[in-house]
Amino acid sequence: MTKMTKIAVSALLGLAVLSTTASADVKKGQKLYMKKMKAVCGFSGAKFAAKHTQDEWEKINGAGKFAEEAAKICPGVKLKEKYVPHIYDFAHEYASDSGNVPSC
Repeated sequence: MTKMTKIAVSALLGLAVLSTTASADVKKGQKLYMKKMKAVCGFSGAKFAAKHTQDEWEKINGAGKFAEEAAKICPGVKLKEKYVPHIYDFAHEYASDSGNVPSC
């Protein structure tokens, strides 16, 4: 193999690994909501997610204010930064205009 081919293959494999580990997960977000937020909020994940539409959740997350909005909806909730992408995916998936209903 030439040196250029080795570099290209290494870069491709590196990007493939990074892209799979950086993605968030709706199911993980649902589990995190049930474990970390449900007791504090006092209502189901369906009610939490339905507080906004998918577009509204996208704007909130895009502005970097998802954790703040979660704290407004559920006073007393303090989300760790590592949980935000997963809980955001959960809220987006089950937003008021999505037609999806979570099982929590």
